[in-house]
Amino acid sequence: MGLVGLIATSIAPAGAQETGQQAAGQQAAKTVHAVEKPRAVIELFTSQGCSACPPADKLLAEIADRPDVIALTLAVDYWDYLGWKDTLAKHGHTSRQKAYAKLRGDSKMFTPQAVVNGSAMAVGNDRSALEQTLATSRAPDLPVKLSVQGGKLHVAVGPGTGSGEVWLCPVASKAKVEIGRGENEGSEVTYHNVVRGWVKLGDWTGAAASFEAPLRRPGDMDVDALAVLVQSGSATAPGPILGAALQPIP
Repeated sequence: MGLVGLIATSIAPAGAQETGQQAAGQQAAKTVHAVEKPRAVIELFTSQGCSACPPADKLLAEIADRPDVIALTLAVDYWDYLGWKDTLAKHGHTSRQKAYAKLRGDSKMFTPQAVVNGSAMAVGNDRSALEQTLATSRAPDLPVKLSVQGGKLHVAVGPGTGSGEVWLCPVASKAKVEIGRGENEGSEVTYHNVVRGWVKLGDWTGAAASFEAPLRRPGDMDVDALAVLVQSGSATAPGPILGAALQPIP
């Protein structure tokens, strides 16, 4: 099955397919840069229906420019009832955020919320708190390398301690959205490194391993990069991120 089909049928965070009208308002620009040895992976849980989120979205954009950080936008859907349906949201992102809160044991689930390296949490629009979390969170140290050759994605994961699952995330480096209703009515917000789907490539058991998948760009998504996360736990109970990489695609 090609990457297009895998995106549509992924069993981890997923949601309704975007319409052509929505995609037209989410123009991507190829500004993403490769990151092979990140000291941190940030997942920003955000929503177009949350008035506190735009400052966090801007902060994430700044951090995404750093050469040693993979900063990802995970839009959630639980504020859709306020009057605006988030055009980037996936219900699976809501489930992922809830699972993180359960495993941390603090039951804290809000927007904007940043989860660093799959374990530590910070308020997403609080620069000092986020910087402190970045500085103190244990960095992923499992080698992960991504390459695109001959129309295929190749993923190499090095040996290490522990085990986990290997996940592929198609990413749109920029998505510009005009918000028509809700708390941010009339605003135009640009989101960065938006996760557009989840594909499980396989399991990592501690030994060096390689994975590959046919690469075909989805016609209805502005995907211009791929992120790979090797994460302990499972899709329903995600633990610390062991290794990660981000790679632009042609």
